[in-house]
This record gives sequence, C-alpha cells and structure tokens, in this order.
Amino acid sequence: MTSDDKPKTGTGPAGFGPAVAHHAWRLSGRIVAGVGQLLLWILTGIGTLLRPLALKLGARLNGGPAGPGGATAPLPRWIGTWREVAGSWYFAPVTGLALTVAALAELAPSGESPVSLAGGFAVAATLPLCWRRENLRPVAAIVLGAVSASLLTGQILLVTSGFAALYTLYALGRQLPRQSAGVLAVGSVVTVAVVYLATSTLRDVPWPAVLIAVLAAIGLGDARRVVESAGRTEAEAAERTNETLTRLTAVQREQAVMRERARIARELHDVVAHSVSMIAVQAETAPYTMESLSPEARAGYSEIAKTAREALVEMRRLLSVLRADATPEPDAANSPQPRLDRLPDLIEQHRGAGGRVELAVHGDPRGLSTTVELSAYRIVQEALTNARRHAPGAGVHVDLMFLPDRLAVPVRDDGRGPSSQPPSSQTRVLRRDDPESRTAVLDPAGPTAVDAGHTRLETPEPPESGGGHGLVGMRERATMLGGRFSAGPAAEGGFLVEAELPVTREGNSTRGHGSHGSEAPPGRR
Repeated sequence: MTSDDKPKTGTGPAGFGPAVAHHAWRLSGRIVAGVGQLLLWILTGIGTLLRPLALKLGARLNGGPAGPGGATAPLPRWIGTWREVAGSWYFAPVTGLALTVAALAELAPSGESPVSLAGGFAVAATLPLCWRRENLRPVAAIVLGAVSASLLTGQILLVTSGFAALYTLYALGRQLPRQSAGVLAVGSVVTVAVVYLATSTLRDVPWPAVLIAVLAAIGLGDARRVVESAGRTEAEAAERTNETLTRLTAVQREQAVMRERARIARELHDVVAHSVSMIAVQAETAPYTMESLSPEARAGYSEIAKTAREALVEMRRLLSVLRADATPEPDAANSPQPRLDRLPDLIEQHRGAGGRVELAVHGDPRGLSTTVELSAYRIVQEALTNARRHAPGAGVHVDLMFLPDRLAVPVRDDGRGPSSQPPSSQTRVLRRDDPESRTAVLDPAGPTAVDAGHTRLETPEPPESGGGHGLVGMRERATMLGGRFSAGPAAEGGFLVEAELPVTREGNSTRGHGSHGSEAPPGRR
C-alpha cells in the first residue's frame, strides 16, 4: 500500500462526522467534570464550616459509654433499645399487624372496603409478614403472589403493598444463597416486565425505577448475608485462635512445670546421693577399720552397704524418668548444690548487676535440712532474678524467718524508680540486742526505686545460671516440701513473694559447726 492508498481520517467528508462527535463527547465530559468539581468544592466548603457543629452534635449523641451523671449517651441508648426490641419475638407480629392496618387505612380514601378484592389483596400482601421469621419462604410466596396478582388484575399499587414486596425480596436475598438470589432477581424482573406489558397498573411509575428498586432490595439482602457470613467466619476463626492459644499456653505451662520438677529432682539427687553414698562407703569400710566386730555386725554393715547401693540405683532410675523431657545442663551433676551459706555471693551478684538488696534474719538461725536450704536459696535466687528483670534497680528486702516449725522467706521489692545513689559495695553485719532477732543488713544505703506498676507474669521464663522458671519453679519447690507459696503486688507497693517451708532440725554434727553453729547468721556460716 502506497502513501496515496492510506486511509485519511478527519480530513474527508466521511471522517468529519466521527471526529466532531468524538470532540463533542470529550468536551461534554470536561463540562460534566468541571460542574462536578465545582459542586465538590462547594460541598467541601460547607462540610468544613459545619464540621465543628457536626463534631459537637456527634459527641452529644454518641458520646462515651456513660455521661457525667452515669447515663448512657442518647444514640447508643437508642441503638441498644432498638436492637433489643428488634431481637424480641414480638417484633415481627407487631410490625406485620401495623403494616396490615396501614394498608387498610390506605384503601379508605379510595372507597374500597376491607372485604373487597383490593382489601383481600392488601391483607394477603401484608398480614403474612407476622410469621416471616419462622416461615420466610412460604410467607414470601404468599406476599409476592398477592402483590403480583393485584397488579395483574388491575388493582392500584398501594405503598404498603409495595413496601411489603420490597422487604420480602430483601429478606429472601439475605437468606438465600447467591445462585438462588440470582434466580429470584431474574424472576422478579420478568414479573415486572409482564406487568408493564399486560396491564397499565404501573403506568404512573417509570419502569427503570421499579427495576432498580427490585434489584436493589435483592442486592442489599445478599450484601447483608455476605457481611454476616464474614462476621461469623471471623468470630469462629477468632474463637479457634483463642482456643489454640489457650491450649498452647496450658502445654507451655505444663512443660515448664515438668522441666522445673526435673531440675528439682536432679538437685535432690545430688544432695541425697552424696549422703547415701557416704553411708554405703562407711558401711563397706567399717569391717576393715574395726577388727573387733562380730560376724553379726559385719553382716549388718554388709546389708547396710547393699541397701544403700540399691537405693542409689533406684534413685538414678527414677531420676532418669523424671527428667526424660528436660534439657540437661552442663556440669550440673558435678557442681555442688548451694545452701543458705552462699546467700552473700548471690546478693553480691545482685548488687553487681545494679540492684540494691537488704537481708534480715529473724529468729534463731540453725542448721536445717539440705533440701530446705536448697529450696530457700533457689526461691531467693528466682525472686532476685524477677526483680532484676521486671523492676531493674529496685530495692529488694529479703527476710529469713526461722520459726519453730518452718522457715519463712518473704522477698519484696519496693517497686519505685532507680535511685541516684550508686549501689553500695560493702557488706555490714549488725546484731541487735533482741536475742530473738539477729539482722544481717547488706547494702546499708537503703532501698531504691522502680516503676510502681510492675507485675510478674506467671509464665515460663528462661532460667539464669542455676535458676528455675520464675514463679512456676518457686511454687513447685515450696509445694514439693509441703509448704506454701504466694506471689503478687504488695500492699506497701512493689511485688511480694512469700514462701513457707516446713523444717526438721538437724544435729550440730550435720553442718560440722559444733555448739556455735547456730549463733552465726546465714552468710557467715
């Protein structure tokens, strides 16, 4: 094709018409856009002027949940009342009867009697709505059939009957699935077309308006169904998520308890195994160190050694079962288990981390069983760890109360902010004149402070060196010995951990301190 053969648009008579139409269309679009933009500016200006008034009106109508006098704001109160009434069983019968009465009242000006054909159609189109909640589809068949029959027989269209038909279409669209709603829309459009073609009942109403009203009613019902379905799906998903999180939290808590019990079992094994091993060794060596033993005594020592060895085997077997799911710690079996005489080192570590601590010993310090001292040490250790984690820099008060039948260990932090004074690096021991109370005060500079609103969450926490799992571990240690444990906000502020451990007296030879072993406060033993 040459240049002479190329089509020419817009230059010849054939292309002039489409070009003019195209430019006219673009010009009309610009005019419409300009008018719309002008109206938009006007509406924006009016909205800006009315915004303060709208905010005040909205605040007055839809204020907080309760006004200054304790009354609910008007709009939430009205909405709540309407929802309560709309959800009641009598809402449908009352509205259906009201619509029926309105339909009969609408017939009165035209001189139609309620017992006439028009009155029968009006009642049939409105009264069945009283039972729409229980039997929507049969009710819809009666209502829509009555409205269609009244139009096809030449009866005038009542406003109440039209409203009843549109509401019924909306209710069907809200309940039916998407495909059934589409079939309903097609059937309604066909019915409207038949009415316009066969009768002149709706000659005063433009057919596009009727079609739009019918399709809008069904569409609104379908949209409401989709929204409600999505809301139910989200609610079910949220409920499943909450159940999953609850189960996961329970599993994590159970795992934390199991790990802590395994830790406690290992520590008890290290404590008891040493004593039982010493019994076995001494029973085995006694026949060789004491030549004057009778055969019966030698047999008794041999039986003691055998029983001790069997006890060790059983203990190791039970321990392997208890800590089957626990993560082993390096060098846990070789490290000696701490007792109350190592509290000064623990407190020095706390002060070295920026904390402030005060230790007070009440009552008559004495030698306790190894399990009790180990549990008390671990409880103090976990309490100090929680104080560093949740209230860094707080002043902590640790009390050891030696009571006749138990050892009470309350640990409280003051829960205020960090002090400007640096933590003291000295340790002083003060003895009071009261013979029933001797107090060892560490860090005499006094307590400092942290956020008063801090809390302790009873959740599994990563253990520090030699520590456990926070409140879970402390509770397990106390209940294992038959004691009591509590933790929560203190009345004076801060956080309070209290443990009571039943005690049994041990002889002075147990600790090897002679007659003066009970006079020294913990930390000096």
